[in-house]
Amino acid sequence: QDYHLFPRLTTAENVAIPLILKRRPWNDALAEALHYLDIVGLKDRAQLPPVKLSGGEQQRVAIARAIVGQPDLLVLDEPTASLDGDTGKKILTFVRDDVLTARRCILIVTHDARIFEFADRVLTMEDGRLSTPARAAP
Repeated sequence: QDYHLFPRLTTAENVAIPLILKRRPWNDALAEALHYLDIVGLKDRAQLPPVKLSGGEQQRVAIARAIVGQPDLLVLDEPTASLDGDTGKKILTFVRDDVLTARRCILIVTHDARIFEFADRVLTMEDGRLSTPARAAP
Protein backbone atom coordinates (compact mmCIF):
# COMPACT_ATOMS: atom_id res chain seq x y z
CA GLN A 1 0.00 0.00 0.00
CA ASP A 2 1.20 3.48 -0.85
CA TYR A 3 -0.24 6.34 1.16
CA HIS A 4 0.71 9.08 -1.34
CA LEU A 5 2.05 11.44 1.30
CA PHE A 6 4.02 14.45 0.13
CA PRO A 7 7.63 13.84 1.25
CA ARG A 8 8.61 17.52 1.49
CA LEU A 9 5.66 18.45 3.71
CA THR A 10 5.30 17.82 7.42
CA THR A 11 2.76 15.33 8.71
CA ALA A 12 0.42 18.19 9.69
CA GLU A 13 0.77 19.84 6.28
CA ASN A 14 -0.06 16.53 4.57
CA VAL A 15 -3.28 16.28 6.58
CA ALA A 16 -4.15 19.93 5.91
CA ILE A 17 -3.94 19.59 2.09
CA PRO A 18 -7.68 18.85 1.52
CA LEU A 19 -8.61 21.92 3.56
CA ILE A 20 -6.12 24.13 1.72
CA LEU A 21 -7.63 22.94 -1.57
CA LYS A 22 -11.03 24.03 -0.22
CA ARG A 23 -9.49 27.50 0.36
CA ARG A 24 -9.44 27.30 4.15
CA PRO A 25 -7.01 29.78 5.73
CA TRP A 26 -3.62 28.18 6.36
CA ASN A 27 -3.68 28.53 10.16
CA ASP A 28 -7.24 27.14 10.39
CA ALA A 29 -6.31 24.20 8.17
CA LEU A 30 -3.26 23.39 10.29
CA ALA A 31 -5.25 23.64 13.52
CA GLU A 32 -7.84 21.21 12.17
CA ALA A 33 -5.09 18.91 10.88
CA LEU A 34 -3.60 18.83 14.38
CA HIS A 35 -7.02 17.91 15.78
CA TYR A 36 -7.27 14.92 13.44
CA LEU A 37 -3.67 13.91 14.09
CA ASP A 38 -4.53 13.89 17.78
CA ILE A 39 -7.48 11.59 17.07
CA VAL A 40 -5.24 9.09 15.25
CA GLY A 41 -2.59 9.38 17.98
CA LEU A 42 0.04 11.31 16.02
CA LYS A 43 -0.15 14.90 17.25
CA ASP A 44 3.36 14.54 18.67
CA ARG A 45 4.64 13.64 15.16
CA ALA A 46 3.00 16.63 13.42
CA GLN A 47 6.25 18.39 12.48
CA LEU A 48 7.99 15.32 11.07
CA PRO A 49 8.19 14.50 7.37
CA PRO A 50 6.53 11.22 6.31
CA VAL A 51 9.90 9.52 5.80
CA LYS A 52 10.46 9.67 9.58
CA LEU A 53 7.22 7.75 10.26
CA SER A 54 6.65 4.00 10.39
CA GLY A 55 4.32 2.35 7.88
CA GLY A 56 1.51 2.25 10.42
CA GLU A 57 2.02 5.92 11.28
CA GLN A 58 1.97 6.84 7.60
CA GLN A 59 -1.28 4.91 7.24
CA ARG A 60 -2.81 6.87 10.12
CA VAL A 61 -1.72 10.15 8.50
CA ALA A 62 -3.42 9.05 5.27
CA ILE A 63 -6.62 8.20 7.17
CA ALA A 64 -6.57 11.59 8.93
CA ARG A 65 -6.08 13.31 5.57
CA ALA A 66 -8.97 11.33 4.07
CA ILE A 67 -11.43 12.31 6.81
CA VAL A 68 -10.36 15.91 7.52
CA GLY A 69 -12.22 17.19 4.46
CA GLN A 70 -15.42 15.43 5.54
CA PRO A 71 -16.21 13.81 2.17
CA ASP A 72 -19.71 12.50 1.43
CA LEU A 73 -18.16 9.19 0.30
CA LEU A 74 -15.14 7.84 2.15
CA VAL A 75 -13.42 4.85 0.54
CA LEU A 76 -10.93 3.01 2.77
CA ASP A 77 -8.78 0.31 1.16
CA GLU A 78 -7.37 -2.03 3.83
CA PRO A 79 -7.47 0.71 6.51
CA THR A 80 -5.99 -1.53 9.21
CA ALA A 81 -3.32 -3.29 7.13
CA SER A 82 -0.36 -1.68 8.92
CA LEU A 83 -2.00 -1.08 12.29
CA ASP A 84 -1.98 -3.10 15.48
CA GLY A 85 -5.37 -4.39 16.63
CA ASP A 86 -6.01 -1.74 19.30
CA THR A 87 -5.08 1.19 17.06
CA GLY A 88 -7.16 -0.18 14.19
CA LYS A 89 -10.17 -0.61 16.45
CA LYS A 90 -9.80 2.92 17.86
CA ILE A 91 -9.66 4.48 14.40
CA LEU A 92 -12.55 2.43 13.02
CA THR A 93 -14.65 3.29 16.07
CA PHE A 94 -13.96 6.97 15.45
CA VAL A 95 -14.81 6.63 11.75
CA ARG A 96 -18.06 4.81 12.54
CA ASP A 97 -19.18 7.01 15.43
CA ASP A 98 -17.96 10.47 14.41
CA VAL A 99 -17.38 10.48 10.65
CA LEU A 100 -20.35 8.46 9.44
CA THR A 101 -23.47 10.62 9.43
CA ALA A 102 -26.83 10.48 7.71
CA ARG A 103 -25.38 12.15 4.64
CA ARG A 104 -22.12 10.20 4.40
CA CYS A 105 -21.27 6.75 3.16
CA ILE A 106 -18.17 4.75 4.02
CA LEU A 107 -16.97 1.92 1.80
CA ILE A 108 -14.28 -0.31 3.29
CA VAL A 109 -12.42 -2.88 1.22
CA THR A 110 -10.60 -5.40 3.39
CA HIS A 111 -9.50 -8.95 4.02
CA ASP A 112 -9.65 -8.31 7.78
CA ALA A 113 -12.77 -10.00 9.18
CA ARG A 114 -12.39 -8.02 12.43
CA ILE A 115 -13.68 -4.98 10.54
CA PHE A 116 -17.04 -6.64 9.87
CA GLU A 117 -18.32 -5.70 13.35
CA PHE A 118 -18.12 -2.03 12.32
CA ALA A 119 -20.25 -2.50 9.21
CA ASP A 120 -23.96 -2.01 8.68
CA ARG A 121 -23.73 -4.28 5.67
CA VAL A 122 -21.08 -6.79 4.58
CA LEU A 123 -20.61 -8.01 1.03
CA THR A 124 -18.07 -10.57 -0.08
CA MET A 125 -16.53 -10.97 -3.50
CA GLU A 126 -15.62 -14.40 -4.79
CA ASP A 127 -14.80 -15.21 -8.39
CA GLY A 128 -15.85 -11.70 -9.39
CA ARG A 129 -19.32 -11.98 -7.85
CA LEU A 130 -20.69 -10.00 -4.91
CA SER A 131 -22.77 -11.78 -2.32
CA THR A 132 -24.12 -11.24 1.18
CA PRO A 133 -22.69 -13.84 3.55
CA ALA A 134 -25.00 -15.64 5.96
CA ARG A 135 -24.65 -14.29 9.49
CA ALA A 136 -24.28 -16.59 12.45
CA ALA A 137 -27.30 -16.88 14.73
CA PRO A 138 -27.01 -14.79 17.93
